[in-house]
Amino acid sequence: MGRILVVDDEPQIRKFLRISLGANGHEVIEAETAMQGAELARTRKIDLVILDLGLPDVDGQEIISTIRETSRVPIIVLSVRAQEVDKVEALDRGADDYIVKPFGIAELMARVRAALRQKAEVPENVDILTIGGLRLDFVRRVVTRDGEEVHLSKREYELLHFLASSPDHVLTHKLILKSVWGPAHVEDTAYLRVYVNQLRQKLEGDPAAPRLILTEPGVGYRLVTGS
Repeated sequence: MGRILVVDDEPQIRKFLRISLGANGHEVIEAETAMQGAELARTRKIDLVILDLGLPDVDGQEIISTIRETSRVPIIVLSVRAQEVDKVEALDRGADDYIVKPFGIAELMARVRAALRQKAEVPENVDILTIGGLRLDFVRRVVTRDGEEVHLSKREYELLHFLASSPDHVLTHKLILKSVWGPAHVEDTAYLRVYVNQLRQKLEGDPAAPRLILTEPGVGYRLVTGS
């Protein structure tokens, strides 16, 4: 179980999360402002942050960036803002997941379990990643499928490596393009789509129904390591 920081200015939401998370064995630390949350994230050992965006002092988007300056702790945004632009900005700033209020507690608990599991199981620098019949060896720069080497172009390999750097997390178009192609290409989503399709052709059992590299419509892509 984990120590979870809840940053939300609504007392009833904090109480609900404190009871629900506590019932699942988690320790809960609460903050009602952005600055309190940022300070607790900096000074306390935290396993996961649940963050509202509509805070009274500083917008929650800013706090994501502040936390990311010093920590890779998983951040789940829990917000009434349902627009795609808010989701994309939060993920671009470094959030790991985004849930829109009102929310189902079962879904939230599943997302919490997934985030904590990934934190525990995935080292920050992945040297070898095995997904079913795929083996990604990032030390030798070799990708094999069912024991046979898959030949990737330099750019295909760089794209796959970047997706694998944050397995099971949504990576936005902008973040992928900036990191793999450079800042001048952050709007080239059609270009990115071509390379994702090329990877699917080489890595997926059925490229038309991908199970490895999933599309998050309007947002980005996710490399899936489990069922």
